[in-house]
Amino acid sequence: MFDWEGDGFLHLVEGRVRDCPDRIYASEFTESGVVAHCLTDIAGRADALAAGLAARGIGKGDRVACMMDTHSDYLCLVLAIARLGAIWVPVGTRLLPANLSYIFAEAEVQLVIAEAALGEVVAQADHRDAPVILRHGSLADVLAGDGPPPAVAVDPSDILMISFTSGTTGRPKSVPVTHAMMRFAAEAAARASQSGPDDVLYVWEPFHHIGGAQLIILPLIRDVTLALTSRFTVSGFWDQVRACGATRIHHLGGILQMLLKQPPSPRDKDHKVGVAWGGGCTADVWVAFADRFGVRMVEGYGMTEASSLTTINDEGLPGYIGRALPWFDVRILDPEGRECPRGTRGEIVVTPIGTGAAALFSGYLNSADATRDTLRGGRLHTGDQGEMDAEGRVKFHGRLKDTIRVRGENVSAWEVEHVIEQHDAVAACAAIPVKAEIGEADIKLFIQLAPDRRASGAEIFEWARTRLAPHQLPRHIAFTPAFERTPSQRIMKHLLDATPSGDWVRS
Repeated sequence: MFDWEGDGFLHLVEGRVRDCPDRIYASEFTESGVVAHCLTDIAGRADALAAGLAARGIGKGDRVACMMDTHSDYLCLVLAIARLGAIWVPVGTRLLPANLSYIFAEAEVQLVIAEAALGEVVAQADHRDAPVILRHGSLADVLAGDGPPPAVAVDPSDILMISFTSGTTGRPKSVPVTHAMMRFAAEAAARASQSGPDDVLYVWEPFHHIGGAQLIILPLIRDVTLALTSRFTVSGFWDQVRACGATRIHHLGGILQMLLKQPPSPRDKDHKVGVAWGGGCTADVWVAFADRFGVRMVEGYGMTEASSLTTINDEGLPGYIGRALPWFDVRILDPEGRECPRGTRGEIVVTPIGTGAAALFSGYLNSADATRDTLRGGRLHTGDQGEMDAEGRVKFHGRLKDTIRVRGENVSAWEVEHVIEQHDAVAACAAIPVKAEIGEADIKLFIQLAPDRRASGAEIFEWARTRLAPHQLPRHIAFTPAFERTPSQRIMKHLLDATPSGDWVRS
């Protein structure tokens, strides 16, 4: 189908450096301004770090945990790990010692590399006697080696990364991502972002999430530049986009809603962005964002287990996650595994086509039960709910397990949340089931108010009565100053108080 399918990316580095050594691979925000790094610089730094890792005994198959911010040092380190055939274990910078101990043990980590500011947190975790390297300034100061790195034969089917799922409802599972899978992810990102020569992609995502990781090798397969920022801030988002000349921005979780809640500005359309691409964009947010900021919206859907993206909606139709990428077949199946009639909801199930088999993971590490539940007959059962229209376009309706049973009716928490988020005073919200006096469960709604906005539970409930069905209305409303979120900005619902109480309770 495509000459790169099932291929990796390491072999592209040498040719890129030879053909266009001075092309900018990535720029980054520093205290002294935006600093650019060309292909020669990135490749040379990656080689030096690979030599340093090899000198410390890291070779093919060894696991290296990386707990760092989004910057060019991290990008070079990933390329260095890949070149040695070692395995990258990305770790979130906001995790606590207990989280780290689990990840270090699950991934059998042999070396930990972290920001110096995170040294105390790492020290409190059980890193199983693995040495720890702390980055104080430049990673080269503590890791770079002399001479060329050793030559290592790396196959596209070799594991590049062990990615831990977001863990929004429970303990994260570990997904082995191969070199080939990362190539598929990058190719899909290039399609979704509609990136071409001289495009600049603003990278706010942490590299420890697949949304950021897939961009690391994008400049190897397209003539694009990455603009890296170590800190995502809603208030400073557009200023950074303008400063780096970004032409493409990525959205995940509630990013678009957060940006829309910011006060309108005369500079809302003062930027070079042509496309906003990503996932989690509902029809109303699509229309509002495109109108206010003057960008083209592209919506996608996918999971790390299937190389990040599975479908892309580039047809300009709000409310859809689009059609399957060429290397996948997507069906909507009922609980018995039968295909649902068009327009009927069921589970989104993904099957690779031909050499696209290399885009599907082989199973979770140390979790045979989860693997059997997810991979059945060569198909990926996503656990997500969707429907397909007569033209083969898919709509997303939330997690199957994120359904609340209210007096015999199934309520999608996702649908409730996306209605409530339309309220002007609501910055973010989350709906969860709690014990009910009558029936299976009641809905408890957590709300984070937008800056300088006020609203009571009673006011929000009355507003929602004309927009939600009776069984979709919350019984309990609780206000929170902020939500604990995953790196992709998804709310961690398992941390919310699931007792039947709140700041407002319907009588």
